[in-house]
Amino acid sequence: MSEKQPLLQIRGVETYYGKIVALRGVDMDVHEGEIVTLIGANGAGKSTLMMTICGTPQARNGTVHYKGIDITRMPTHEIMRMDIAQSPEGRRIFPRMSVMENLQMGAAVVDPKHFSGDLEKVFTLFPRLKERREQRGGTLSGGEQQMLAIARALMGRPRLLLLDEPSLGLAPLIVKQIFDAIAELNRTEGLTVFLVEQNAYHALKLAHRGYVMVNGVITMSGTGKELLSREEVKAAYLEGGRH
Repeated sequence: MSEKQPLLQIRGVETYYGKIVALRGVDMDVHEGEIVTLIGANGAGKSTLMMTICGTPQARNGTVHYKGIDITRMPTHEIMRMDIAQSPEGRRIFPRMSVMENLQMGAAVVDPKHFSGDLEKVFTLFPRLKERREQRGGTLSGGEQQMLAIARALMGRPRLLLLDEPSLGLAPLIVKQIFDAIAELNRTEGLTVFLVEQNAYHALKLAHRGYVMVNGVITMSGTGKELLSREEVKAAYLEGGRH
């Protein structure tokens, strides 16, 4: 892609849960304006890498750099103030708050003057949220909650959006809407996206580049198209799916 330093650079990262090694020397780059996806089976360590980027847990060895700054040992709240936003696995919206209040929470880290313009953008991206703006988050469908989780992250005006399993448990039509929205943001706003996904087919079709993780180790990398055509990827992640 580019010779300049990646927006997000991960080198030799090892993360532990107690004595259990969850990540084993992970190297990864995400360049400005890219969609990069990490695929792998359940339990491969994908979400652990996402959480390690955000500082909980911290890497025991190796480094994480964002915009050239070493964030490996930074506390999570400081990392999340650096124009990084996360839509975590399991959505984790505020269920007792309305859609509008959830979006206001997402915007709390940025200048209030942007609020109405940004609100219009996320409502254009996810019209369903506009219809449900006064509804409590907890009463939305799973797909609507996922849209809200992404919209809330976008209200923080991130330069880097971290998405953890956005398609999990959702109907194919909703998955398509969400992936189309991610592609649109990348195309029109140049938003950089790091996407962790079990749905390898959709993720690799969307991504400029991808990585495959097995048991905490990166085993393959390449363009989305290259990985989709690899026989070992087809056998492990696409058999029985659409490809």
